[in-house]
Amino acid sequence: MKSSANETIQAGIPGAVNPAAGTALRRNSKGRLRRNMPLLLMFLPVAIFFITFKYVPMLGNIIAFKQYNLMQGVLGSPWAGLDNFRMIFSNPQTLLIIRNTFMISLLSIVIGFPFPILIAVMLNEVRKTWLKKSVQTLLYMPHFFSWVIIGGIVVTLFGTQAGAINALIVKMGGEPITFLYQTGSWMAIFFGSGIWKEAGFSAIIYLAAVGGIDPHLYESAALDGAGKLKQIWHVTLPGILPVITLMSILSMGRIMEVGFDQVYNLQNAVVSDVSNVISTYIFTIGIQSGLYSITTAMGLFESVIGFTLVLAANQLARKFNQSLW
Repeated sequence: MKSSANETIQAGIPGAVNPAAGTALRRNSKGRLRRNMPLLLMFLPVAIFFITFKYVPMLGNIIAFKQYNLMQGVLGSPWAGLDNFRMIFSNPQTLLIIRNTFMISLLSIVIGFPFPILIAVMLNEVRKTWLKKSVQTLLYMPHFFSWVIIGGIVVTLFGTQAGAINALIVKMGGEPITFLYQTGSWMAIFFGSGIWKEAGFSAIIYLAAVGGIDPHLYESAALDGAGKLKQIWHVTLPGILPVITLMSILSMGRIMEVGFDQVYNLQNAVVSDVSNVISTYIFTIGIQSGLYSITTAMGLFESVIGFTLVLAANQLARKFNQSLW
């Protein structure tokens, strides 16, 4: 009776520890761990992969602060401090490469970001299953082509001598156009090929989000007299807004990253003023010339800018209650 009364008194006092409640909490924690053990074991290879190939290599960023050479290794190479970064930002050619990377990546996001959303919305409105699957297959297929193949297709279409488009222009009595050797047309081909290759596959996540919208919302909108365009504007787009926000925040982390394969396969010396970017700079200066410290510093700078932009984009999304954290 006395112990029962003490437990009752402790339960009524704020901040008092109830031994029975603590024992039950530990028992529940052990039971939850036992139930989730298969999921944790399935996640273990993923964790090992990311730790081994994503986080451990980050230690190599110390090369950016050293005069690295292969004979002395990472730890034995002399310390250079911020000299590599000073060399980067004092070189006009390097500043031009950073500008090119930022502009190409920013324009790629601005121009290419709406296309997957548009494709997902249009595919959602297709009612014939065979047509929808056929269009999806055709749109997804370019994603699985390598940029070597895409580059060959671009040259076959837009080449000055043997390009199909210039052959058609000549047959019509015109003069060949150097599409790949003019800055404006090269940029248009660069962005267009990127959209053609990736927009269809990138639409998958938006299609999944559209599929999760309650169909009753469309029925209610139709009863209120809303047509297809109004249903898309007032039901579909608000329904996938969290996914759009998520993808836009993630894209900010890649704003200083331009894929090496695409640029390397499409660039030429004539348009080098706009086509030289950080990824090609790292390949040329770092791998071919062996200046690993300089290119590591450039890569670290790129990562820091991307991380900062992700934080800024998330902070902006928080004002609209759409942040990731």
